[in-house]
Amino acid sequence: MPRTAFVTIAGRTNAGKSSLLNAIIGEKIASVSSKPQTTRTRITGLRNIDDVQLVFFDTPGLHKPVNRLSEHMLETVKESVSDIDAVIFVMDCTKKINDSELELLRSLNSSKMPVILVLNKIDLLKSMDSLAPIISDMTSQIDFEAVIPVSIIQNSGVDIVIDEIIKLSVESQHYFPDDMLTDQPEKVLAAEMIREKLLELLRDEVPHGIAVSVESMTERDDKDILDISAVIYCERDSHKGIIIGKGGAMLKKASTLAREELEDFFRIKVNLKCWVKVKEDWRNNEMYIRSFGLSEK
Repeated sequence: MPRTAFVTIAGRTNAGKSSLLNAIIGEKIASVSSKPQTTRTRITGLRNIDDVQLVFFDTPGLHKPVNRLSEHMLETVKESVSDIDAVIFVMDCTKKINDSELELLRSLNSSKMPVILVLNKIDLLKSMDSLAPIISDMTSQIDFEAVIPVSIIQNSGVDIVIDEIIKLSVESQHYFPDDMLTDQPEKVLAAEMIREKLLELLRDEVPHGIAVSVESMTERDDKDILDISAVIYCERDSHKGIIIGKGGAMLKKASTLAREELEDFFRIKVNLKCWVKVKEDWRNNEMYIRSFGLSEK
């Protein structure tokens, strides 16, 4: 009998949720950045192991909402921890747990939801001896199915996480084709890859005010070339200047890095064209939030 497990990956911003998803899937389907709140919407990743299908929901990080977009992001987290089989809670073991993390964990315990605690970034600890008091403190407050120390960047412990999830799978038909990696449309994946490169390159005040919309993706009939046209939206004219850079240098650099990743992912030569437009205060505008695909309502 085939088995499935529907699992939400939750936790604080920049704890390593998207990195864990990518490591489990074996492909980069979620944006990863050192800047917080990289993931804005729920991203579904799929992994098939023998007769077990694992379905993952990567969620935005827990944070204090400051605009309509961040309110939508937190609503996505709440909706993603219902009607599932388990939650993987990713915690940065170098940081103390905060109130919003504890609130979510206690809520999950109250609902009898199985929770796997993944303590990420153990490679940053001065000594592994410091793990014991962290685990003791967490398990004294919350009941976990398992507590797994990992270093996602070193791919250490990820296989143990997968084994624990498989234990929670239930007999069920598979809901997705076995060769499928994600339910995200190709345009969404491409837009996220472009946005990630901008996140890596730009100043702190700019990235959160950026949205990327892929207007077209067309494979040429006469050549193995994928033409991608994308628009980068920002909130201020001054930000537009930063994104473009002197003589167009910043936009060219981001486009080149994105093109290389797109070619690697789609396994085809890519011709990427990017434009920059200003939509003032779009993160507080419901129409823009919906048009950029950042609201499920």
